[in-house]
Amino acid sequence: MYVNFNPNPKQKRVGDCVIRAICKATDQGWNDVYTQICLQGFKMCDMPSSNSVWGAYLRSKGFLQVTIPNTCPDCYTVNDFCKDHPQGVYVLGTGTHVVAVVDGNYYDAWDSGNEIPVYYFRR
Repeated sequence: MYVNFNPNPKQKRVGDCVIRAICKATDQGWNDVYTQICLQGFKMCDMPSSNSVWGAYLRSKGFLQVTIPNTCPDCYTVNDFCKDHPQGVYVLGTGTHVVAVVDGNYYDAWDSGNEIPVYYFRR
């Protein structure tokens, strides 16, 4: 279910997880997504890494935000989400990390399968 994915032109793995995840979910390049997220932040007078900024960007691309029920806050992982969502395009937020899920596989620069998602965007 884990697929190594890092579209960062310098192969950096820290601080740009939002950009990497949105690249996969929207099938765009890193430079394009980075620029568009920065422009969204400029319009909102907020930092590009702000959840409200990249969330607004995803909504402008047709994504809807969904909160994951708090029935098992410490045991429902990215791996579990993938098993429960074998089809579709999602961007999961854990509170400290963001990862893309496409058709039951998660795409990231490192194996984040044990992270606990709090919400997701779906298209």
